[in-house]
Amino acid sequence: MTELALMDNLWVMICAVLVLFMQGGFILLEAGSTRMKNAGHIAGKTIFTVGIASLVYWAVGWGFAYGEGNAFIGMSDFFFGDFSTAEEGLVGSVDFFFQVMFAAIALTIAFGGFAERAKLSAYIVFAVLFSAFVYPIVAHWIWGDGWLADLGKQDFAGSTVVHLTGAMAALAATILLKPRLGKYNKDGSANELAGHNQVYTALGVLILWVGWFGFNAGSTLEVADAFFGYVALNTQLAAAAGAVAALFIAWAMTGKSDVPTMLNGALAGLVAITASCAFVAPWAAVVIGIVGGLIVFFSMKFFDKARIDDPIFALSVHGVAGVWGTVSTGFFATPELAAMNGGTAGLFYGGGLSQLGVQVLSVVACGAFAFIASYVLLLVTKAVCGGLRVSEEEEIVGLDLSEHGSYGYPESMPGSEKTGA
Repeated sequence: MTELALMDNLWVMICAVLVLFMQGGFILLEAGSTRMKNAGHIAGKTIFTVGIASLVYWAVGWGFAYGEGNAFIGMSDFFFGDFSTAEEGLVGSVDFFFQVMFAAIALTIAFGGFAERAKLSAYIVFAVLFSAFVYPIVAHWIWGDGWLADLGKQDFAGSTVVHLTGAMAALAATILLKPRLGKYNKDGSANELAGHNQVYTALGVLILWVGWFGFNAGSTLEVADAFFGYVALNTQLAAAAGAVAALFIAWAMTGKSDVPTMLNGALAGLVAITASCAFVAPWAAVVIGIVGGLIVFFSMKFFDKARIDDPIFALSVHGVAGVWGTVSTGFFATPELAAMNGGTAGLFYGGGLSQLGVQVLSVVACGAFAFIASYVLLLVTKAVCGGLRVSEEEEIVGLDLSEHGSYGYPESMPGSEKTGA
């Protein structure tokens, strides 16, 4: 193996670990954004579902995504075991390790729609089904030899493949599970079920922000010419712009500079730039981040008025911002960067409507598939588990105690000393 190839493999391995570390950010983000009585459950289910995703992706997911097959699905390389080395490029095991981390992130996003009310058994069954039959198919369409790849779809690090796919599964779950107890009144008005720890939420966002450099810059898959630095620059600018834009729009619209909105704005900027980070100029990254931060504020309000209970705002942050990020590539992709990364220039650079049309088509097709497939698989999960949702009493007590028999904060919960919980 050449020295350059060795560096490529080392770089991608480091970035894969950064993406894995993002799961820590999701634990803190989701736990901080929900109530104390569910914190231990959230932390624990995140870890074991990463385990499930890894095993399922190894068994069949990689084969469906990247195996030889047809325009819809791959049909080879199951039970991945390619540990051969090569003189150039990534060795199979490094490539797999990097890709399985993306599959696990998509699943974690999907579980945002389950928060505070789903059975542990539902998490387990759906983790298997989503990791086998939803994420890998979308990945095959865009990153494998699928039909959208043939059309020239541009999604550098996964605004569609990872974020929109996970968000559409979260939407299906949210609809089927229905809102949490006490979220909405009979007159349709919403109550704020505030998260228990904004510091956790902020630290979770910071960890995700750091991990995103593995997500985006790592998707260069090589160190030649240090192009990963340019991708990182665009990623940083979009995240910064999203955070600032969300803070100011919340301040302007509500009179208060709402912290959770600002944090979600940073994430929306990151999600939005994920598709286009290698295709656009830095000024466009700032614009993409600003729009992401603005739309996440209005999207959060929209879903609340529509009585769609989304505790960690996965639909807005990963879904709506994922759509914008995918479509924005069709506007802002420069000819030079598009050529460098095997794509086509966007509308604002003389590319016409062709690339924009492919980007819009991919959003519609992948979003519809992920939602419908997830909805059907959730019905299967419901049948297997005897329902998706815990009982009212279990929800009131909290999933820490009802599902695991112990509290995430045992010293802070009244009566825990007496019960031994």
